[in-house]
Amino acid sequence: MAGTKKTPEGPLDASGLRFAIVVAEFNAEITERLLEGARECLAKNGVPHDQVTVQRVPGAFELPLAAQGLARSGSHDAIVALGCVVRGDTPHFEYVSQAATHGLQRVALDTGIPVSFGVLTTENVAQAEARAGGEHGNKGFDAAQAAVEMALMQRAATR
Repeated sequence: MAGTKKTPEGPLDASGLRFAIVVAEFNAEITERLLEGARECLAKNGVPHDQVTVQRVPGAFELPLAAQGLARSGSHDAIVALGCVVRGDTPHFEYVSQAATHGLQRVALDTGIPVSFGVLTTENVAQAEARAGGEHGNKGFDAAQAAVEMALMQRAATR
């Protein structure tokens, strides 16, 4: 099917890897569900709870700076960025969405530490709910899975 992601058949062995999750507090009813999904994914892939750092920031705009600090610390193999930006009546949506997207990509490229993008950018709250454990799955889980895959790729490349 077009647009579907091929996922690994079963859990990957991410034991020994350390992850950080940066989660925006704005739209917390959504981002907390994304966080639950990300934690579930990491546990499924063999990452113990004590190998996961969770850092909260006010909103999606602040995600890149927090991710940058975590990446530069040298304490994490990958970072999962979680947030939710819902379109409103002003151009604020575009500014915040673009800043988060470009900033997080820059952190990954500048530091070489994978940063997965789990920031929902939706037209309304119903769409966000559908992607935070609803009918469209949990994009926090998906973002953590991408972080695991990228961290394992980076580990293999350095061996």
